Amino acid sequence: MFTGIRRSGRGVNVWPGYVDALAALLMVVIFVLLIFTLVQFLLRQVVSEQATELDDLHEQMGSLIEQLGLERERTDSLGGEVDRLSDLVAGLTAERQDLQARLALSEKATDERDAQIQALNALVGERDAALAKERQLSAAAQAQVALLSRRITELKDQLQVIGRALELAEAEKKDQAEKIEDLGKRLNIELARRVNELQRYRSEFFGKVKEALGDNPDIVVEGDRFVFQSELLFGSGSADLGQAGKTQLARLARTLKDLGSQIPDNLDWILRVDGHTDRVPLSGSGAFASNWELSTARALSVVEYLASQGIPQRRMAAAGFGEYRPVDEGSTGDAHRRNRRIEIKLTTP
Repeated sequence: MFTGIRRSGRGVNVWPGYVDALAALLMVVIFVLLIFTLVQFLLRQVVSEQATELDDLHEQMGSLIEQLGLERERTDSLGGEVDRLSDLVAGLTAERQDLQARLALSEKATDERDAQIQALNALVGERDAALAKERQLSAAAQAQVALLSRRITELKDQLQVIGRALELAEAEKKDQAEKIEDLGKRLNIELARRVNELQRYRSEFFGKVKEALGDNPDIVVEGDRFVFQSELLFGSGSADLGQAGKTQLARLARTLKDLGSQIPDNLDWILRVDGHTDRVPLSGSGAFASNWELSTARALSVVEYLASQGIPQRRMAAAGFGEYRPVDEGSTGDAHRRNRRIEIKLTTP
């Protein structure tokens, strides 16, 4: 009898089923072999008895023939007996041939069953090998699963550590953001205070510079800066300061030095000098290749001269804008004159 497939906590155990199946199959084969052996034994017995009986009949036939030779009067009755016996012998012979054929078929069936048993044994061997291989694979898979489980556990632990670190980082970030926000507010307040303070010194600077420079049409105030027309400071196409320009810049330097001594050290300021030209291209024979170079060189000449008059170099900056920041978009001579200028502004870096 076949048993059901047993299962364990670790996997499918089919070996007991195979053992039960093989045992049942062997019992059937043994039973069949016993039947065939018994049939063969009985057939041999029958054939042996028939052969003995035939021998007896032959002897009887011989005796009858002798008796026929001696007793003709009994010929007719004995002839009928001979015919009957002949028919009996023919029937027994046919029966013997049939039994022999059946015996041959039985032996053939036995060979076929032997071949089937061998094939079944081979199949069982293959299944046993497959089962062993499956068990090996199952063990390897279980080891792989155990390894993956350990890795997953380690990753979970790492994620927990990272999560706690992120929480701490978020808390620190929030605290820093609050500090930065507070610092930004304080910085804005301080910047506003310093801008207001610088604005006060700038207003004083503007007032003293205007007073020192006097009423000069070539020096005007535009917004938060002084504008010097280039003709006051330089010759045409030149970056060399003229005597009139040096005189005006010397007055500016004295005023700026007086004011600079009053500005607190913690209040950062700078005097920015910007050079501008008109849009008329320079001639190829000049010292400068472009209006940009000319405007930069003029701004640098003003800065260098102010430095020679005692203005700290770290408090000044020079920039050249060429013709790209005009104050007058016109193309007249007066528009070009207005665009040729030096702008000086007291500001923060």
